[in-house]
Amino acid sequence: MKAMIIRNFGDSSVFESAEIAKPEVKPGHVLVKIVATSVNTVDTMIRQMGRELPISPQLPAVLGMDFAGIVEAVGQGVTEYAAGDEVYGCAGGLGDLPGTLSEYIVADSNLIARKPEKLTMREAAALPLVGITAYEGLTRAGITQGQKVLVHGGSGGVGHIALQLARHFKAQVFATGGGDRQLALIEKLGATAINYKTEPVAGYVDKHTDGAGFDLVFDSVGGLNLANSFEAAALNGQVASTVAMVELDLSLAHFKGLSLHVIFMLIPMIHDHKREEHGAILRKLAQIVDAGGLYPVLDEQKFALDEVGKAHDRLAGGQGVGKVVVEI
Repeated sequence: MKAMIIRNFGDSSVFESAEIAKPEVKPGHVLVKIVATSVNTVDTMIRQMGRELPISPQLPAVLGMDFAGIVEAVGQGVTEYAAGDEVYGCAGGLGDLPGTLSEYIVADSNLIARKPEKLTMREAAALPLVGITAYEGLTRAGITQGQKVLVHGGSGGVGHIALQLARHFKAQVFATGGGDRQLALIEKLGATAINYKTEPVAGYVDKHTDGAGFDLVFDSVGGLNLANSFEAAALNGQVASTVAMVELDLSLAHFKGLSLHVIFMLIPMIHDHKREEHGAILRKLAQIVDAGGLYPVLDEQKFALDEVGKAHDRLAGGQGVGKVVVEI
C-alpha cells in the first residue's frame, strides 16, 4: 500500500512516498481503508522533536493520528463493526502504533466509532483528537448548564470544538481570539468574542462577569497563558488546560481555591489504558453532531497524501483557519 514515511525527524521535507506492506487485521482490531486524515499540532511536534518526545515512534515511521474511512475487515472478538461500516477515530502515529498517512490502518476497535452521518469523510477526520480533548476537558471540569465558560483560543482546533460543546451543555460561552478572522469565527459559532490583544484580563472579567470571574476556563493555549486563566477564573473555579508544560507560580490558584485539570488525551493510546472511553466519547460526539450541535471547521486548502509536508507547514505556520485535512 502507499504511505508517506519518515526516515529521520526534522522539517517537513522528511516525508517521502513509499510502498509498504498492507497490515493484516488482528483480534480486537479492524482493518480500515482510510479516506482522510487530519494534521494536529502533536503530529508536527513528533516530526520535529523526534526522540526528545517519549511518545515518538521508532524510525522509519508512518505518522498521523486522526482518520475517517471504511471498515474492510474485522478481527476476532469484534462484534460491533462489519465490513462496509464508515468509522472515525484517533488510533495511531505514536509509540508502536502505525499512523494514518497511509491507505490502510489496523485500529483498536475501542478507539473508533461510527462516523457521524452528517459529516463528510474529510470533516469526520478532523474531529477525533480535538473532539475527545475538548469533551474530556469540559466534563472533567464538571461543566453544567448556566455556567459562564471562557475558552482561550476559541478559533483553534481544540478551542472551536470546546466552544461548541460548551454551548451544547447550555453554558454561557466566551472565547478569546487575536484577529478579525478568529473573532468572526468565534461569533459565528455562537460565543461572545474577546480580543485578547486589546482587552486585558481584568477588563473582560469585569465586563462579562461583573468582576466575579468565569466558573470554568478551558485553556487550549496553555504555557504562560495559564496565568491568565487563573486570573480569569472565579473563586473555587475550574481550569482545564491542554498545554500545561510550563513552570508557573501557583500562588494565585491557591488563594482562589482553583481546581486545575490537565488534559492529555493520548494516554489511552500510549498506555493501552481505558481505550474504550475514547470510543464512548466518539459515539457521544457523533450524536451531538447529528443533532446539529457541533461541526468541525475545515481549512479551505486541500491536500493530497503526497502533499502532507505542505499540510504540516500550513498548520505550523498558522496560515489556515480550521483543521488541516489530508485526503488519501
